[in-house]
Amino acid sequence: MSTQQQELSIPPLFQPFTVRGLTLKNRIVVSPMCQYSATDGFANFWHVQHIGSRIVGGAGLFIVEATGVSDVGRISPGCLGIYKDEHVDMLSKIVQFAHEQGGHIGLQLNHAGRKASTGRLWEANSRKALTNEQGGWDVVGPSPIAFDEHHRIPAELTIVEIQEVIQQFVDAAKRAIKAGFDLIEIHGAHGYLISSFLSQTSNKRSDEYGGCFENRIRFLVELVERIRANIPSEMPLFVRISADEYVGDEGWTMKDTTELAKILQKCGVDLLDCSSGGNNANAKLLSPTSIVQGYQVPFSEGVKKSVDGLATGAVGKIKDAQFANDLIKDQKADLVLIGRQELNDPYWPIRAAHELEYQVAVPPQYLFAFPRKH
Repeated sequence: MSTQQQELSIPPLFQPFTVRGLTLKNRIVVSPMCQYSATDGFANFWHVQHIGSRIVGGAGLFIVEATGVSDVGRISPGCLGIYKDEHVDMLSKIVQFAHEQGGHIGLQLNHAGRKASTGRLWEANSRKALTNEQGGWDVVGPSPIAFDEHHRIPAELTIVEIQEVIQQFVDAAKRAIKAGFDLIEIHGAHGYLISSFLSQTSNKRSDEYGGCFENRIRFLVELVERIRANIPSEMPLFVRISADEYVGDEGWTMKDTTELAKILQKCGVDLLDCSSGGNNANAKLLSPTSIVQGYQVPFSEGVKKSVDGLATGAVGKIKDAQFANDLIKDQKADLVLIGRQELNDPYWPIRAAHELEYQVAVPPQYLFAFPRKH
């Protein structure tokens, strides 16, 4: 059988994907999901088991949760950080294990901005700002506009401070390289700092970082350019975006996303990870009955159709193997990011392969736990 025939016999979801100098063994990505289990930003044994189990579960890529580029850039006191050189050691051990198991691993860099200083997900104050007595801190943003009545009013960043934050992202990227990560994703979604700069509902500045579209995207564009210039040319760079703010033309829309995508591609971004929402507490989100498997796929598909050559990732309650496979087959996305289903089942990729009648490698320690072809 020729190489081409072999490739055609592989389900699209399990075909390799090459971006710059990295080749993933399949199109399944474990989406970055906060674990709220760090202390002072340091990874620990919880992160070892969480990441390790999903790497051996067969995902082509694992992207580590939103990791703060500064202590005040963390979402909660329990979030990972990479704002100290000392953070690198444990992260590098996790990366080493991922590589030993034949997997690839990326790191999502984030500054939570006005949505920082909240409790852990499972705590009563998970959607509320912590007081200083509870371990909280002052937050920053493009303008002094709180996300909602439960969050702090951010201090407006000065132009000098904006440049300092950009440098924090660059320094974090350099630490990620030192730790051995295969790629970097910049978190520009869900109402965190970058996202809040993009939207005119949260950015009311009158200087070069606010106002018109070109000014509101300036922070992200400069940040991308600086990071791209400070990482190896063969290292992929992803950006996660909220493609629609769900408040109509007064906020960020899919049209804005498409225009931004064209600019980011020229700046060296390789893939747009297409999510949505999170920046506006008054968002007119889809009804609960509409938030179904693949409800955000049109964003990924729309970018692919509008921006030639820019890869995209699809997210959004994706859990069925055939559905995920069809997304790749129908060219609606290049990668499929699996979140909650991976929390539910770290070995989803192996089971997905079985459902698609395709055999993948199983860790020998677990060989007898999974159905095999004879």
